[in-house]
Amino acid sequence: MSAAPLNVLVVGATGSIGRLVVDEAIRQGHKVRVLVRDLRRAGKLPAGAQRVVSDLTLPETLVAAVDGIDAIVFTHGADGGGKADAEHVSYGGVRNVLAALRGRKVRVALMTAIGVTNRTGSYNRSTEAHDWKRRGERLLRASGLPYTVVRPSWFDYNDANQHRLVLLQGDTRRAGNPSDGVVARAQIAQVLVRSLTSVSATRKTFELVAERGPATVDFDGLFASLDADTPGELDAVRDAPNMPLPQEPERVREDLRRLDAREPHEV
Repeated sequence: MSAAPLNVLVVGATGSIGRLVVDEAIRQGHKVRVLVRDLRRAGKLPAGAQRVVSDLTLPETLVAAVDGIDAIVFTHGADGGGKADAEHVSYGGVRNVLAALRGRKVRVALMTAIGVTNRTGSYNRSTEAHDWKRRGERLLRASGLPYTVVRPSWFDYNDANQHRLVLLQGDTRRAGNPSDGVVARAQIAQVLVRSLTSVSATRKTFELVAERGPATVDFDGLFASLDADTPGELDAVRDAPNMPLPQEPERVREDLRRLDAREPHEV
C-alpha cells in the first residue's frame, strides 16, 4: 500500500463485518487493535491483532483502547436488544469512544446502514435502530474529526458476477429489502479500510451497493465522484431533513454540545 501504515482500532471486531475488516486492515499493512468485551469471542481473530478488553457501554474502560490509535473503524451494532440497546450500543458506542479520545485527532470510518434516514418504516418504529445509528453519524460530523460514513446495502445477496461498487447519496432507497441494493461483506470491509487512507473519502457519506460487473479496484476514483458533507451540518449531503434538532432528546443535544465545544472530555 502507498500510504504509511496506521494503528487501527476495530470496534465490533468479532462481528461478521468486523472480522473481515481486521483481515483487510492487516492485509493492507496496518497494525490492528481489536476492542472486545470477552476474550473468548476473539479466538478466531488473527494472532497479529492486539486484543484490548473494553466495554462500549462503560466509557472508563475505553481510554486504554484508544491510546496511540491513528484510526478507528466502527462496525458495531445492537444485537436484537430493542430500543435500549440501539441507544446504548449503536449510538452510545460512538459517543463513548469519541469521548475517550479526549480531543485527539484520528481518522474514522463508521458503518451504519442503507435506509438509515427512513424513520417511518416498521423496522425503525419497532427498534429505533435507524434513528440511533443516524445520531451516531451526527456525533461524528460534529466531532470535527476526518471521517467517512459507509451505509452498506444488504449483505451477501449479490450474485457471483455482481461486484462493481456503486456509491449513492441521499439515502433514497427505502423498500427495506434486498431490492434496495446488495453487496458482499468482504467488499464492505475493503471500502471501510480503504477510506482510512484516501483523501478523496474525507467527509463523505454514501450508500454502498454492488452492480453487475468486475470488482472495483480504483477506490480513490470511486470516492472522488461523491459530494462531501457540508461543513457544520449534522446530516449528510442530500439527506432528508426529517430529524429536527429541536425535537431531539435533550441528552442527545447535550452530547452534541459537548462535541461542538471542542473541549477535552471527561471519562
